[in-house]
Amino acid sequence: MRDRLRERPGDERGDLTGPNRLDRGKKGSKIHLITERTGLPIAVAISAANLHDSVALEPLVRSIPPIRSRRGPRRRRPGRLHGDKGYDYPRLRAFLRGRGIVPRIARRGIESSQRLGRHRWVVERTVSWLAGCRRLHRRYERRADHFASFVAIAAALICYRRLTN
Repeated sequence: MRDRLRERPGDERGDLTGPNRLDRGKKGSKIHLITERTGLPIAVAISAANLHDSVALEPLVRSIPPIRSRRGPRRRRPGRLHGDKGYDYPRLRAFLRGRGIVPRIARRGIESSQRLGRHRWVVERTVSWLAGCRRLHRRYERRADHFASFVAIAAALICYRRLTN
């Protein structure tokens, strides 16, 4: 028998959850986001906590909406993408270059992540803004589409607050 949310009573934590390696193997979700230079979220997505960040980069880049500009045609891509060592894979670099995006990713074993700190803190600040939304701090929804909707609403609220000031 199913209830009104179409969930079976035995479902634990819902879909798009996986064991979190940092939280004693508890099931959880991860929020992925791409921001622009000042920290406004451009694209957000969710995944299971055990999914590697590099797997989620391609769908995120594809989901970037056209950016409206004052002059000329709408931009469909960012100029550069800064990332930490977790994104240092030849396939990701080739994917970004194929879309006309210059990858600024620290290389594993060669470069330190210290130089990316001046760009990385913008993303970390946006993640902390998202974590300030109590509904996202702990996942209460079993359905992934509900949780993704709340993440999108929180990102829209961040944009609204930043742009009205």
